[in-house]
Amino acid sequence: MRQLTFLAAASLLAVACSPAQTPQPETAPPVDADGYVDYHFNDNYREHLRILSSDEFEGRAPGTRGEELTIEYATDIFSSLGLEPYNEDGYLQPVPLVRIAPTRVTNMQLSHNDEQSEFKYREEMMAWTPRVVEQVEVNKSELVFVGYGIVAPEFDWNDYEGLDVEGKTVVMFVNDPGYATQDDDLFTGNAMTYYGRWTYKFEEAARQGATGAIIIHETGPAGYGWNVIAGGSPVRFDLARENRNMDRSTLEGWITDNKAEELFANIGMTLGEAHELALAEDFSAIDLQTSLSMTVENEFEYIDTHNILGYIEGSKYPEEHVIYMAHWDHLGVEPISGDIYNGAQDNASGTAGVLSIAEKFAQAEEAPERSVVFLLVGAEERGLLGSAWYADNPMLPLEQAAAGINMDVMNVYGPMKDFVVVGWENSDMQQYAEPYVEAQNRYLAPETNPEAGIFYRSDHFSLASKGVPMLYAKGGNDHFEKGEEWGQEQRAIYNREAYHQPADEYDPEWDLRGTHQDLWIYFRIGNHLANSRGWPQWAEGNEFEAMRTRSDEQRQ
Repeated sequence: MRQLTFLAAASLLAVACSPAQTPQPETAPPVDADGYVDYHFNDNYREHLRILSSDEFEGRAPGTRGEELTIEYATDIFSSLGLEPYNEDGYLQPVPLVRIAPTRVTNMQLSHNDEQSEFKYREEMMAWTPRVVEQVEVNKSELVFVGYGIVAPEFDWNDYEGLDVEGKTVVMFVNDPGYATQDDDLFTGNAMTYYGRWTYKFEEAARQGATGAIIIHETGPAGYGWNVIAGGSPVRFDLARENRNMDRSTLEGWITDNKAEELFANIGMTLGEAHELALAEDFSAIDLQTSLSMTVENEFEYIDTHNILGYIEGSKYPEEHVIYMAHWDHLGVEPISGDIYNGAQDNASGTAGVLSIAEKFAQAEEAPERSVVFLLVGAEERGLLGSAWYADNPMLPLEQAAAGINMDVMNVYGPMKDFVVVGWENSDMQQYAEPYVEAQNRYLAPETNPEAGIFYRSDHFSLASKGVPMLYAKGGNDHFEKGEEWGQEQRAIYNREAYHQPADEYDPEWDLRGTHQDLWIYFRIGNHLANSRGWPQWAEGNEFEAMRTRSDEQRQ
């Protein structure tokens, strides 16, 4: 069976964990029969969006002139609004990065019963080292199949139970058992949990002491084709940690499902049979009777980028706070063609949103009771690195964060009836949003592809993993005037033609009424939380619930 300081101490004791306090609908702004006409939120939003996504800002890549201009623009806004700075030096939090570029990656050399074979780099396998060293060598590391590579106490699941993988390379499936079975009672069914993400699997393999960690690619459970794994640049970015990532596995990577079939064939098993075994209650790791050898050589350089943050100090509970966040960075300039990846929707739109909401709070006659933090993070496109750095080095203790709201790729296609929650029913932040959504004659809706794990692919995840309940939601596709099919078509065009491409440019014809709808909702939720004693919670059984419980205990 599977086994699994602003506040004084007296004030902290007085602030007990309280249940979610649902805001009252009458506190939302008035609406007319159409539900959106009165929702102009901010006069400056469009200009923020236009400037941040202009060619002058060169795609806002970390460590470039584009970053310098973004910093200058955002800090000027923060200063003009009278926001308190991050520290005595200003609004910037340095984020140290390292760029790791492989100069030589051998094919995977495999040995089974004295028979030799190899998997070809980028064609049949993709591998790298997360360690910031010039060279790593893996020599005849035994391959062990560990099912999904998951240790999840809240789901009574432990693929590593009783297993010692020191010096070995673990092989595992992507996604989690809920997706494989579509059983709502197993993990969260079709909706991916963090345990299904490839990033988690590598982290867990390192915690278990594995030398190598290899994920089997399958398009369905991965949510993307092999071209996404092997087709992009092999250059990787990470935080520049003092230990140079020496606590990570020596080797991380992927293999194609066809090559996985060959591995299992060595022990008389098919890939389908491996799937069945991985789901069995009595699963235990399987020796693949194959060893792996390969070499990776790197060059690396260190780059500094920055988070930009200011805040309004709370009048009663200054250490308690609400966080608004968005990533300011994008992909910069393509070095050969000179094309600029302006990132207008991704994510000048969210950056402009944070600036606009900061202005709304700054215009209030009285400061909120709790502090309100406005956080623009860098290096999201490099792997959520700016938000990860902030989560480890927060300005205010994260156990004192009531909740947060993330803005990433805002709706620029007009007023939408649906307000789509990414991470449906993950936390009661959804309940806080509901009355304001309904006050706009709109409705809450779940994301249409929860199996893709999008909740774990934007910056709110970095804070969620520390226990902070986060809302990531925005206008969907059900257009008030043009209908749902039209809205779906606009999203499809963006994903196909503009996402992470030079075509993601500002369009003066964009209908920003829907953006203003959403900004009102974000503001009303945050304003309510900043002036209440509510402490939103994760849903029972959620993978972040235990962390929030520990935060509640620390506050008390």
